[in-house]
Amino acid sequence: MTKRTYGRTKAGKAIDDTMIEKLADDAERGYEPGDLEDKPRGRGRPPLGDAAKTVESVRLDPDLRDQTAQRAEEEGVSMSEIVRRALRHYLRSA
Repeated sequence: MTKRTYGRTKAGKAIDDTMIEKLADDAERGYEPGDLEDKPRGRGRPPLGDAAKTVESVRLDPDLRDQTAQRAEEEGVSMSEIVRRALRHYLRSA
């Protein structure tokens, strides 16, 4: 009988029931502060520098939202980046 696998790690090791049990046991025991500090970041938003960031809401009319989305797609960046660039430009010229 072959072992059931659920994919592979980045290193290519098969993820099987034994590995999942070990990881679950480790998580249930908990981690000490700092245990995960040196681990490389995984997927998710990349940092925007060293300082803490805030999230702000902006209401856009549909036409402005569409223009922003189109510009972001053309430049291969997020809509947030387009808004940051526009705000920086506006504040420099004010």
